[in-house]
Amino acid sequence: MAWDALTDEQRELRDLVRALTRDRIAPRAAEIDASHEFPWDVVELFREHELFGLLYDEEHGGTGTGTLLALVAIEEVAKVCATSALILAVQELGSLGLKLAGSEEQQQRYLPRLASGEWLCAYALTEAGSGSDSAAMRTTARRDGDEYVLNGSKRFITNAAVANLYTVFAKTDPEAGHAGISAFLVESDAPGFVVARLEPKMGISGSTTGELTFDDCRVPAESLLGEEGEGFKIAMRILDRSRPGVAAQGLGLAQGATDYALEYARARETFGKPIAEHQLIQAKLADMETACQAARGLLYDFGRMVDAGIEGPELTKASAMAKLHCTDTAMWVTTEAVQILGGYGYIKEYPLERMMRDAKITQIYEGTNEIQRLVIAREMLRESRAFLLAGVA
Repeated sequence: MAWDALTDEQRELRDLVRALTRDRIAPRAAEIDASHEFPWDVVELFREHELFGLLYDEEHGGTGTGTLLALVAIEEVAKVCATSALILAVQELGSLGLKLAGSEEQQQRYLPRLASGEWLCAYALTEAGSGSDSAAMRTTARRDGDEYVLNGSKRFITNAAVANLYTVFAKTDPEAGHAGISAFLVESDAPGFVVARLEPKMGISGSTTGELTFDDCRVPAESLLGEEGEGFKIAMRILDRSRPGVAAQGLGLAQGATDYALEYARARETFGKPIAEHQLIQAKLADMETACQAARGLLYDFGRMVDAGIEGPELTKASAMAKLHCTDTAMWVTTEAVQILGGYGYIKEYPLERMMRDAKITQIYEGTNEIQRLVIAREMLRESRAFLLAGVA
């Protein structure tokens, strides 16, 4: 494998995750995909070995080892099972609102349960008519004494029906666009809250994706996250930090597909020699490996930025670039890996057709890659680079 800049402690923890993944998750990956059932045994494995704790600070029961190591863990799991990796990524996504904007009381109430894995969580922003356009959301929240009353629905919500806690976005001022959006913590047993349906999907089949409905759903006023009208800002800050979780999932898929294709190419013979000795196959493998390593550089740089406390436009841009490149790499590399296996790559006996199906969603959720390109370009246009052209005729 390529050289990495991880510390000895980080490598030790990475190798623990790698061993668990190889021994306990890899043998289950095909069954998880075929059964379309949420893998509670993987959740229990993560609980047993305190892997959920990688996402949290020590004061809330986590390991306090930082964002980079959490991304490395997601990458390692995704090499063999994207569904299982998504469990970790969404635990981070669903709890980031609490970390960034939660009161001390809210954090003490929920974060230790999430850090131990006792509770799972989810993030509910998307609606059927408002994906990338958050201002078009129609879910509302009305203050009624000591409660808020939520009405509306959310679509394509990962961890639907398995999460205990949902970060839900709704309009407290329907006429105010982005400025009218607020965020709420909704427990799964809140009256008026129902998971209306679960979606059959192309990939990540063991992960639940569903529609949530709120019919006069009442939550305590203390469930408001931050202040009224701060929901959109909170959502964007969350996505800046959560998108690289999907990037790590994409990178893991790409590296896992590359590794599998390499071993296949060593063993498979045509015209009297292993196909790995044919130049066209070597060129594919070389390009796949290079793409993975380039993506890893963007992803790990983002992790180090968060661990160093970097905020603002630099983090937004780095997040979008990592998500864009890692997930585009996932789709391209898994397609190339299927091509290397030929007909065998297209059948379910081999894992690459599953990896290829799983890779597609990484380009779509947590902000489509078209949106990531807009975010990157927007931040570029805000930068001043004229000094680089000084003296150029």
